[in-house]
This record gives sequence, C-alpha cells and structure tokens, in this order.
Amino acid sequence: MLLENKVIIITGAGGGLGEGIARVCHREGARVVIADIRGEAAQEVAASLGERSLAVTCNVAEDAHLQNLAAATLAHFGRIDGLVNNAGVNFVKPFLETTAADWERLISVDLRAVFFLSQLVCRQMLQQTPRGGTIVNISSVHSMLAYPGAGPYDAAKWGVVGLSKAIALEMATQGIRVNVISPGLINTQIWRDLLDAASDAEAVRTHWNANIPMERAIEPEEIGELATFLLSERSSSMTGANVFADAGLTSSLVSKEPYSIRPIEGE
Repeated sequence: MLLENKVIIITGAGGGLGEGIARVCHREGARVVIADIRGEAAQEVAASLGERSLAVTCNVAEDAHLQNLAAATLAHFGRIDGLVNNAGVNFVKPFLETTAADWERLISVDLRAVFFLSQLVCRQMLQQTPRGGTIVNISSVHSMLAYPGAGPYDAAKWGVVGLSKAIALEMATQGIRVNVISPGLINTQIWRDLLDAASDAEAVRTHWNANIPMERAIEPEEIGELATFLLSERSSSMTGANVFADAGLTSSLVSKEPYSIRPIEGE
C-alpha cells in the first residue's frame, strides 16, 4: 500500500472531491483526518471508513480552527505525514458587482487558509521523527484559464500555484515536498446541481463535453489516485509541480467543432 500508516489530513473531506481523495488514501493504508466545516458530514465519512480515520470540524477561514485541526491530529495519531489542502468555495459573479466582502471571503478560504495550514503542518513535520512529509494543494484549471465572473476564484487558484512553488523551494532540502493538482470538471454535487438547475440538462452535458476532449466529467476518486501518488514515495523526485488532471481541457485550442472538415494539407 502506498501510504501505509501515514497520517494524512484532508480538508473539505466531508463530501465531493475531498471525500474521494480521503477514500483512496484510506484504501492505500493511510490514517486519514477528515476535516470539514460540516461536522456531521465529516463524521459520516469517518464512520464509513471505520478504523484509521478521525473527523474534525474545521472552518479553514478561522486560524483557531486550523490550530485545533493540527492539535487534534497530533493528539489522536501523534504525527502528520501529509496534507491535502482541498477545502474551497466556488464563485461566479460579474466583475463590476463583486464586493470587498466577496473578495475577502473567497481569498480567506481558497488561498489564505492554504498558506497558514501549510505553515502549521510544515512546522510540525520539521519537529517530528522521522522529519518531513508531503503537501498536495488542490488548485484548478483556473490556474491556467480564466472564466468570466470568476475573478477572485481565478486569482486564488493562480495564487495557490505560486504559493506552492515558493514553499516547495524553501522546504526542498528539509524533507518536505509540495505539489499541486489542477483538476478540470469533477462529478461532484456542484456539477449535479448545475444539471438539476438547467432547463435542459442534456444541453449542459453536450456543451461541456464539446469543451472536454475526453467528453466526460472526472470522478473524485480519479483525483484521489493522483493525490495518493503525490503523497507517496513513488513521486519522490517531484516538488513544485502543477499537475493538470483535466481530461484534456487545457490542451484544447477551441471546443470541438459541430461540423465536419476536410483535411488541410498546407499546399
């Protein structure tokens, strides 16, 4: 097993992508900490995993909650070997209508929390024996591409990549590796809510599939497999990397044509 007896904290793990990551980590032998602002949801995920799991209610926007998360993990498992900064909030609102409160709320969760929880965890990783560990930060295809109305979200996700590279450089000789995963469209409740809210769900699928070369949403467990690899010694040469797991989305120049075209041979 890739993570046997490793203690891994996953934020936002009470459902969706975080839960998928936690389940794969647990399957690979890790002792997992399910951290989520929704305490009952965290408890349900931990209960379904059974042994080697701990639920902690945590609002990552609150420094006291971050400190409690680290303390609860150490009290229960005695060390911290890995961290997945996954908790985040989505945001779509016109640029001219976005308020200072909108900006502060989004940045506090999607970027500031990544910095300060990583700092707490790195300090612990340097104190424990054996020292060191791994951090995986969840960014997005928004770290390469922008979306109208998603300015604060885009800024945060670009920021996560830059922050991760900076931490990776500082920690590179101290046994701590830091990498980023930038997923594309994931089959979580947010995607299902979008389908449910649309007047024509099939039209929504058709639209998105035309923009995704693999023509499908990604399952949370697929990102979990990649996160597990990055948390494990299998990726021992990797630090400061931003890995796109997007079903080809960022490789496509334009969406798929709704028409056929003859070969163009450049004569």
